[in-house]
Amino acid sequence: MMDRRDFLKRAAMGLTAATLSGLSGTLADSPAQKPNVLFIFIDDMGYADLSCYGNTKIRTPHIDQLAAEGIRFTQFYVNSPVCSPSRVAVTTGQYPARWRIHSFLNDRQSNRKRRMADYLDPAAPSLARQLKAAGYVTAHFGKWHMGGGRDVDDAPHPAAYGFDESSVTFEGLGDRLLIKNDALSKQSAALGQGQITWVEKHDITRMRVDQTLDFIERHKDQSFYVNCWLNDIHDPFSPAPEQLEKFKNVSDNPYEQQFFAVLDEMDRQIGRLMQQLARLGLAKKTLVILASDNGPTDWPRYYREGLLPPGDARPFRGRKWSLYEGGIREPFIVRWEGMIPAGKVDQTTVAAGVDLFPTVCKLTAAPLPPHALLDGCDISEALLGKPVIRKCPLFWYYPNTPKPGKPDHVSPMLAVRDGHWKLLCNPDRTDMQLYNLAEDVGERTNRAEQNPEIAALLSSKLLDWFKALPIE
Repeated sequence: MMDRRDFLKRAAMGLTAATLSGLSGTLADSPAQKPNVLFIFIDDMGYADLSCYGNTKIRTPHIDQLAAEGIRFTQFYVNSPVCSPSRVAVTTGQYPARWRIHSFLNDRQSNRKRRMADYLDPAAPSLARQLKAAGYVTAHFGKWHMGGGRDVDDAPHPAAYGFDESSVTFEGLGDRLLIKNDALSKQSAALGQGQITWVEKHDITRMRVDQTLDFIERHKDQSFYVNCWLNDIHDPFSPAPEQLEKFKNVSDNPYEQQFFAVLDEMDRQIGRLMQQLARLGLAKKTLVILASDNGPTDWPRYYREGLLPPGDARPFRGRKWSLYEGGIREPFIVRWEGMIPAGKVDQTTVAAGVDLFPTVCKLTAAPLPPHALLDGCDISEALLGKPVIRKCPLFWYYPNTPKPGKPDHVSPMLAVRDGHWKLLCNPDRTDMQLYNLAEDVGERTNRAEQNPEIAALLSSKLLDWFKALPIE
């Protein structure tokens, strides 16, 4: 473990600067075989919701099997504790605040009030665009939430970001699946712009898997990149009655019963997706990535009812809308049969959503966008089974809109992680908190007073980063 003296020495040598070469070791050349890429991004799933990450109330056998056939990472971070900016980060390889997206995209008035854009600028880097330029066919099926919906009718469609095919939800434009008897879906339908299919919410995950499989089967002889971004475990939950019945005796909390029902169904559908990939002979040709976009729900209404919100972020502090670990540290599983060693758990590599862009480009030999400074690091060695030590810090900005329902989960607006140290503070330097995550993963013992040099160094880097963002 790096102690205070070693940390300060390394910082003085300038090794904490954020660069694309910010990982130890020499990265190998791209694999001779260019993989297909299937990216499963799950909405609002907590760190401990999968049984392979600690859920003891129910099992998620199909996702557990995916982890057993590949690598499960324990230190993966998303770049925001809420959906829109987290998705912008994995799409662009850049911190989402660079594009004035630092909370969820809402209607125009709300976006303007929070000094946010209405949609991701299509001039931003896009992983799908780079893969398409490298000869991949591309598709996006599922939640989008990077522009469009509510009263925003001028957002670009996914095609503007490099997708050949797409089907989104009410938080996007173009072809979409909309939920029956849902107010935001009705508002989306009024915008037009694409084929609209009305569905029951409990059918959406199955339909997304159907769309993904249809695309894969039509392009099984080509290189493909497909997003399957599932949102059925975002509250409010709406399981099929027969599915809910299976979990009536698992919990006394009715919301947790609903959550387990939709989580179980999602796991089953992901299993079906993996089984068909194997039947098509594509398991050894496809890099599968599975992650969650932020921590589990933390609406105040659950606490007002005297209940705990469903979803589990233990052993961490915080949940969705928090820069404490429970809001941003998420499950991350990768599998590529024959290329990635099976059954490994990587507890060393500190990875992030912004890293996926340069990493996937490396593994697929796709070009990086010219003149675009990516914030992510190439972690391809880690994905191939060689843990790496991160040498560049990770930064976060979240202005606490909305706030978590539990006061203890409300964090300062800024955070940085560098090595084992994590510092949080507000833009005016108030509420400074320093934690040594190697000893205090629950972020309960503030070490700022005992380590003033580290606190000063990290706060200086964090505030310099924040001041460079286009935030008015």
